[in-house]
Amino acid sequence: MDDWLKDSTEVEASWVTVDLAIFTIRSGQLMVLLIERGVEPFLGRPALPGGYVQKNETLREGALRELHEEAGIDGNKLHLEQLGAYGDPRRDPRGRVVTIAYLALGPDLPAPVGGTDARRACWAPVSQLEGEKAALAFDHPTILAEALEQVRSKLEYTAVATAFCGELLTLSELRTVYEVIWGQQLDPSNFRRKVLNTTGFVRPTGDQRFPPTGRPAALYRRGDAWLLSPPLLRGTGHTV
Repeated sequence: MDDWLKDSTEVEASWVTVDLAIFTIRSGQLMVLLIERGVEPFLGRPALPGGYVQKNETLREGALRELHEEAGIDGNKLHLEQLGAYGDPRRDPRGRVVTIAYLALGPDLPAPVGGTDARRACWAPVSQLEGEKAALAFDHPTILAEALEQVRSKLEYTAVATAFCGELLTLSELRTVYEVIWGQQLDPSNFRRKVLNTTGFVRPTGDQRFPPTGRPAALYRRGDAWLLSPPLLRGTGHTV
C-alpha cells in the first residue's frame, strides 16, 4: 500500500470547540475577556472563554452559548466574526481537539460573571498579556496575538472601530479607539478630515453632546459603508 494511502486511514475522532477573543475599551485601555479555569487541564490558569460545541448547535450558536455561560455576556449585541481554526495535535492534552476561534468587539462591556467551568471572569489589559507566551492556557497566546493583529488591521480598511462605540459617537471618541488599539497618538484635525472625507464612514445626527466642561461635540452614527475607501493607514501622516 502506498504510504500516503496508509497514512490517510490513520484517523481518530476529534472534538470541536470554540474560543472567543473578546475586546472592549475600559478606562482608556484595550481589554480582553479572560476566565480562570475551574477544571483540568490547566486548572487555575487564565484562558480565553470557550468550550465544546454541542451536537445540535452551529459553531456560532456554540460561541454565543459559551460566552453567556462562562461570562454572562449576550454575544448577540457584539460584533462577532470567525477568526480562524486552530488544530495543532498537541494543543490540548485531552486529545485531538480542533477549535474555531471567534473575534468579538463591544463598547465598554460590563463586568463579566464567571460560570460553568470558569471559576471567575475578568477584563485584563491587553498590554499586560502581549509577549507572555506561558501566561494563558492551551494555545490561547497565539489566538490572542492573531486576534489583536486582526483588529489592528481591520481598523485600517473597515468601519469596525465603530463597534467599540455606542450608537451615538463623537469623532473624539472614535479617534480614541484608534489611539488605544494602535498605541499611537493621532492628530485630531487630520483624523477628523480623514473620517469626514471617507464616504459612508459616519453620518451626522444634527445633535450635540454637552460635556460638563469644554465645548459641545457633534454626534454621529455609524454610516452605511463597511469597507473604507481610502483606508486609514497606520503611520502615514496621521500621527502627531
